[in-house]
Amino acid sequence: MQVALTKERLDEIWIDYKASRSPELRNILVENYRGIVKYNSERIGAKLPDEVETDDLISAGIFGLVDAIDSFDLERGVKFETYCAPRIRGAILDELRSMDWVPRLVRSRAHKLERATRSLEAQYGRQPTEKELSAHLDLPRDEFKRLMRDAKAVSVVSLSRKQYETDSSRDVCEIDVLQDRRSADPVEEAQKRDLKDLITRGLTRAERLVLILYYYEQMTMKEIGMTLDLSESRVSQMHSSILARLKAQLKQRGRGEALGEDFEFSEALFVED
Repeated sequence: MQVALTKERLDEIWIDYKASRSPELRNILVENYRGIVKYNSERIGAKLPDEVETDDLISAGIFGLVDAIDSFDLERGVKFETYCAPRIRGAILDELRSMDWVPRLVRSRAHKLERATRSLEAQYGRQPTEKELSAHLDLPRDEFKRLMRDAKAVSVVSLSRKQYETDSSRDVCEIDVLQDRRSADPVEEAQKRDLKDLITRGLTRAERLVLILYYYEQMTMKEIGMTLDLSESRVSQMHSSILARLKAQLKQRGRGEALGEDFEFSEALFVED
């Protein structure tokens, strides 16, 4: 446990350090003023996302404190606490800028767009359109599009950022609630299989191939004819006949009203298992 230094002892250490530049004396001064670093780090950290560790800010602030100790002039008659605070905050902000992958110009443009959006929202009572934002910022369309693109670049969120707290000891992070678009919905997949079996029931192999090649492989009637050794007109006739029969079957099962004349095949229905 560190014992607080008296003012007289602290003044003596300052004088001795300025004369000798002793690392041991400097370390004593750093420990004595460490509380200023912690205070400024916590104030800045309170406005930052959860993934920014306060300990990292304190480490950066210590460098600012050391720099202030080395450059402090005892003859100027200024309290060291007043002198070191801006340097500590500056060192912390420099560290935050180095952690930010987005260039400062891009960040500045994003803030400019955000301020304009808030201003127009207050004026119109709704979300402004791109045309209104462009006119408000007095920017041509190309430059405004570039501004919008830059603004999107600063909206990256860390997956380790805390989403919300739970009653357990483990908090829920962004990665825990992120939708996995690569995994298939089992209910949706089952429905697709059932519908696929329904509409392909009773089709011959050639008819099934026509559907697969046309809707899934995106082949033309001519290309399908060459593949199946049929004429283009024959493939077209088969395709029309298949659609007519399938629509009739679906209507008989009470589904024709929902599909109507806008009936379209989904590619997924014809994917081979």
